[in-house]
Amino acid sequence: MRRFFVEEKNIRENKVTIKGDEARHIAQVLRLKEKDKIKIFTGKGKEYLTEIIQSSKKEVIGKILEESRLDTEPPIEITLVQGIPKSDKMDFIVQKVTELGVKKIIPVITQRTVVKLNEEKSRARRNRWQRIALEAAKQSGRAIIPAVKEVISFIQALDNLNRESLNLIPWEEETSTSLKQVLKRHTSHIPHSTSHITVFIGPEGGFTSEEVEAAKEKGAIPVSLGPRLLRTETAGLVTLTVILYELGDMG
Repeated sequence: MRRFFVEEKNIRENKVTIKGDEARHIAQVLRLKEKDKIKIFTGKGKEYLTEIIQSSKKEVIGKILEESRLDTEPPIEITLVQGIPKSDKMDFIVQKVTELGVKKIIPVITQRTVVKLNEEKSRARRNRWQRIALEAAKQSGRAIIPAVKEVISFIQALDNLNRESLNLIPWEEETSTSLKQVLKRHTSHIPHSTSHITVFIGPEGGFTSEEVEAAKEKGAIPVSLGPRLLRTETAGLVTLTVILYELGDMG
């Protein structure tokens, strides 16, 4: 059954009002009409089985038949700090990490970032990435929509780092400490209901040694992902999958 996003303010007295792109998609693309059923979610943990009672390209109104609380979120809150890659790779990264269960995405400019973004372009990219996160959350049955934060520098991201979090920075030059070792070491210390993990992933070319040293000074732990060199769009997915398998809800 199709899922659509609405803000909580558009739900009143067992009725939901859908406007904008979602309404056009329902009425014009899918051609859904009166008595058809859809699912609505608010991004705040609730989902509603809804029957359409009025449908037009400008506004769709539905009657709520059933309300439920979704239990699809990982027990661990994960923030991805991603060095912005070239081309449309960031679109792919945002989509896939949303499917995996990341809570927050922070795009960062690093020393090896090739992409040049002024304020206007940064805002446009962020809006695009947030829309991609929304669509991926709808498709994957997420209870929440990950927040895509504004583009900042790598140093700013370090300054904002939560010292109470487990902060990991996969790095191809790290050979003595693996991701699995660190996760095993911390398993008994992380209460699953409140735990938070931050993962730093570099752009093409990875992080410089100076950036890794700066991250270590802020409490981040460099880790190895194995003997093979992974692309930036692969490294984050691998890291998140391993984390969720070891400490979360996969497997």
